[in-house]
Amino acid sequence: MRFDVLTLFPELFTPHAVHGITRRAFESRAVDVRLWPLRDFADDAYRRVDDRPYGGGPGMVMLVQPLLRALEAIAADRGSRPAVVHFTPTGRHIDQRVVREYAKGEGAVLLCGRYEGVDQRFIDRHVSDELSLGDFVLSGGELPALALLDAVARLQDGVLNEPSHQQDSFSDGLLEGPQYSRPEKLQLGDDEIPVPEVLLSGHHGRIARWRRERALEVTARRRPDLITAARATGRLGPDDERFLSALQL
Repeated sequence: MRFDVLTLFPELFTPHAVHGITRRAFESRAVDVRLWPLRDFADDAYRRVDDRPYGGGPGMVMLVQPLLRALEAIAADRGSRPAVVHFTPTGRHIDQRVVREYAKGEGAVLLCGRYEGVDQRFIDRHVSDELSLGDFVLSGGELPALALLDAVARLQDGVLNEPSHQQDSFSDGLLEGPQYSRPEKLQLGDDEIPVPEVLLSGHHGRIARWRRERALEVTARRRPDLITAARATGRLGPDDERFLSALQL
């Protein structure tokens, strides 16, 4: 798949592509990322891509014409007109369902807005999807674009050990439970804190059930809305319901 990133700050993306485990996806071009600096498509000596908003108000608005020229260049390079994703607080939230949707797709143009936003006429005519990282405002779309690229990259074959992302939070609608590693007994001051005994038992069935129960517990305490959604979609079995009832939250 191919993502063309339309941004004023392409330098923000380069370190992400060469560090960490997800670099495997970028180096192999399983997730092919192309950077398009928007100022390259300005038509004046000042390389201006924004102007004051009609009707007054603070800030600046990204102009349509540089965006159109950039989109035409991307379409010519790809040989087809791609979908365009605009990152904005008014978009649908990026969650694991959205990530899977894009991980199985052909990619898109990622439009990283800045200032007060993008001229609505460009959005109405050319934007296919609008996404948000959450209910807060960022300085631009680069961080949400990076988040989406990272989440998509880690779902590609060969990037992670196969079971890893299957046990992630949200992979089955629940949050992930706690994890432990060495030492078996951790000395903190006067306290000796052991790893839960079941994890040392070698009994795969008991370990799987313990992990399921911890996931149910942390989800019920921190995100009860996910428990409601899991019930609605039939993801909770009788053992899960008995455990949740025993929690008495």
